Amino acid sequence: MNKAFVREPEPDGRAFCPLCGSLGSPVEHAVLDRHIRPASRSLVGDSAWFCSFPRCDAAYFNLFNVVVRVEELNSPVYPKDLDAPICACFGLNYDDVAADAAEGTPTRIRANLARAKTAARCEDLAADGRSCLGAIQELYQRLREERGVQ
Repeated sequence: MNKAFVREPEPDGRAFCPLCGSLGSPVEHAVLDRHIRPASRSLVGDSAWFCSFPRCDAAYFNLFNVVVRVEELNSPVYPKDLDAPICACFGLNYDDVAADAAEGTPTRIRANLARAKTAARCEDLAADGRSCLGAIQELYQRLREERGVQ
């Protein structure tokens, strides 16, 4: 069939990473300005998408398949680097969540949640522009399941 007669899909606001195919999280210029080194910042424009797949080398990308790679960031970000804070606002990291999972009591996670209710600035500080609470809960559950605890 001739492509002239094939209808192009309507844009729905979603974008997929050109390197790994993962669904990206939309981010605005403030997040990009904070996380991308000045030499690479102009590559993606005012908005882009964050690739959260841990093993992908892409950090941000746009609809023209321009990619800002992890090594072009100002500092490490989670989940690209497990040593980076999961919570950009308050510094909760993988080791904190792992300790809570090992102890069986989410003490550090609850403290982080309490702080997040009052002073979180996720949309500005997080690499994906979103709250870390979902990622923390998912990691905690996964670590608990790996230990054989439901």
